[in-house]
Amino acid sequence: MCGAHAVRAAASVQAVGELPDIRATDADRERTADVLRRSGANGQLTVDELDERVELAYAAKTRGELERLTQDLGETRERPDDVPVRPGDDGTHWVVSVMGGSDRKGRWRLGRTVNVVNVMGGSDLQLNDAEFAADVVELRVFSLMGGSDIWIPDGLDVEVSEFALMGGNERRIKDMPRLPGTPVVRVRAFSLMGGVSVNPT
Repeated sequence: MCGAHAVRAAASVQAVGELPDIRATDADRERTADVLRRSGANGQLTVDELDERVELAYAAKTRGELERLTQDLGETRERPDDVPVRPGDDGTHWVVSVMGGSDRKGRWRLGRTVNVVNVMGGSDLQLNDAEFAADVVELRVFSLMGGSDIWIPDGLDVEVSEFALMGGNERRIKDMPRLPGTPVVRVRAFSLMGGVSVNPT
């Protein structure tokens, strides 16, 4: 990239308030359109405003453009339906696999802290349809001659810290902008002759 082009690109990013200039997917556009429709139903947007914004959402090329369409809508935009957070103290707190396996998939609820223990066994944790007990959920994963696969849907903010001895942990997901209102998932992995893999879905 030539110097002049780089300057123009940087100026363009700054002009939109440092919003991420990442290409939007069809799912991103549909998610934004759903938020806009809810805002029209509750009276935040007039019919004309709703029609205009939905049209712009489907024409948007970047996630930054989509974000600007919903940034003045407050609570309506803060909790996407596909990543539900329902505060409380209930939910799964232990997943234990000893010489065997444990799977969690479909609709299941994570407590604020989930302890995952794998001893000569393994666990498969899919968060696509999971419900969360708090805005910040911590997965503490201990593996001895075993391991876990953790599957993360797009838009979740994931923080990974890990230690491995005679084993290995992998973070296969890319750093992506967090979708507004989605929970933070903190993965704390401690592996001895085993490992934890954090994967995109």
